[in-house]
Amino acid sequence: MKLRVGMAQINPTVGDIAGNLEKIKSFISVAKKKHVDLVIFPELAVIGYPPMDLLEKERFIESNLSAVETLTKQAPKMGVIIGFVKKNPHQPGMPLLNCAGLLYNGKLTFTHAKTLLPSYDVFDETRYFQSPSRVKRTLFFNNKIGISICEDIWNDKDFWERRLYAKDPIRELTKQKVELIINISASPFSQGKGELRYQMIKNVAKRYNLPIIYVNQVGGNDSLIFDGGSFALDEKGRLIAQAKRFDEDFVIVDFNNLPGSEITFQEDELASIHQALLLGIKDYVKKTGFKKVLLGLSGGIDSSLTCLLAVQALGKKNVCGVLMPSPYSSTSSVKDAKKLAENLGIEHEVIPIENLFSSYKRSLNKAFEGMSEDVTEENIQARIRGTLLMALSNKYGYLLLSTGNKSELAMGYCTLYGDMAGGLAVISDLPKTLVYRLAGYLNREKEWIPKNVLTKAPSAELRPNQKDEDSLPPYTILDEILHSYIEENKGKEEIIRQGFDADLVKEVLEKIDRNEYKRRQAPPGLKVTSKAFGFGRRMPIAQKFHH
Repeated sequence: MKLRVGMAQINPTVGDIAGNLEKIKSFISVAKKKHVDLVIFPELAVIGYPPMDLLEKERFIESNLSAVETLTKQAPKMGVIIGFVKKNPHQPGMPLLNCAGLLYNGKLTFTHAKTLLPSYDVFDETRYFQSPSRVKRTLFFNNKIGISICEDIWNDKDFWERRLYAKDPIRELTKQKVELIINISASPFSQGKGELRYQMIKNVAKRYNLPIIYVNQVGGNDSLIFDGGSFALDEKGRLIAQAKRFDEDFVIVDFNNLPGSEITFQEDELASIHQALLLGIKDYVKKTGFKKVLLGLSGGIDSSLTCLLAVQALGKKNVCGVLMPSPYSSTSSVKDAKKLAENLGIEHEVIPIENLFSSYKRSLNKAFEGMSEDVTEENIQARIRGTLLMALSNKYGYLLLSTGNKSELAMGYCTLYGDMAGGLAVISDLPKTLVYRLAGYLNREKEWIPKNVLTKAPSAELRPNQKDEDSLPPYTILDEILHSYIEENKGKEEIIRQGFDADLVKEVLEKIDRNEYKRRQAPPGLKVTSKAFGFGRRMPIAQKFHH
């Protein structure tokens, strides 16, 4: 096989068809200058992924088809593989096809429709797309090529203990004597997924003795972060080319001149999560039309980490911190919050809430007569802060970042319309133990986050001498239970058999279920684990099944 191929790893914006088209054209220009024979773009590169119910708009589909027509007319004497949406000509059936088109010499010469349509976790493709009845190869420069789309390659019987589909499009293509497998993808990031993806595709290459080129989307779209990391393997499964992760890239795979040695695949867990969150923040802010963000600074670990990530993603001039001490805020916490703001060089304001809190309580004196203070008064403080932050957000036009972590959201240890207020929940998919690990990782070369923040006992500071462990189990124990229940979908008895106290497990699971209504009203959060709260975990609120 003699081909010089360019992997065009781009960051499209969902729905920005004109902008995506210009980006695609610019990468085609780069490919021309690099004298490649074939340039490959990611899944649904024309419209961005996931388009969701934009696919139900006729004008959206037509605009996407017009963009492909434009590219077709401008297609040089070089092949272009592009992801787009096509109308399904066969009825009955779903109205659309998720397609990869091969453009060459002014024509759309070949179209492959995605065969395996995922409908689990964050995916919902059977809602829109029809699966074709068969797959077929194409010829390009006399090379027999099998084109596939994302999930099409995720069903190898030798790799997965449990397969989700009866069909295996890759196996069907190999029966047609293809010489190269191409997979265009929009595969979102989660912990460890880069390594899983690499090992899975490597297994396919070795099994069929075929080279594989995998081109993935990069960038953040709402809660999802796409890590890129496009790569090529030779027929022995050796890594011969790799694009950057978490950034746009253009990488050439020259089958006329392959490297003599294999490239080493590496994935560092904390480094990957860090890069993912930075990309998620940057793209969410940019793609929603904001330039600056603000957040409340309490002197605690969650707001400190969120603030540091925002500064690294957006620059210190685009981040504003707000300190809102209450009667229960410790002197050390206020000091730590100020020190963090100074370390990061951000604009910050101090707005005490003691007078407002007193005014609220006076207003409720008659209604609450004879009743002791409890979580109600704690929530009032959180809601005062949420109101102030939203006022600043409205007045300044800044995006408000909420700072709650996954452990708190799971247990309902958060206040609706208070600390849950905001437009983006940056660390909502990070368990508390991971929050500490990531903060320590970012502090390894310079003390951005004051040391005291990392060592003091976590507290919401909404009543005298309050500690998180007054209401929650130790996070080292809690996070293991949460992982088993949320990400591994294990039941109560299975978790107890792992060695956890039965009463504790029952209490934790009941709180998770009971607080689904809160999470339904939370801002979108950046997904970094295998199962995040949000549209990838669809639990009913009013339900009676437990554990």
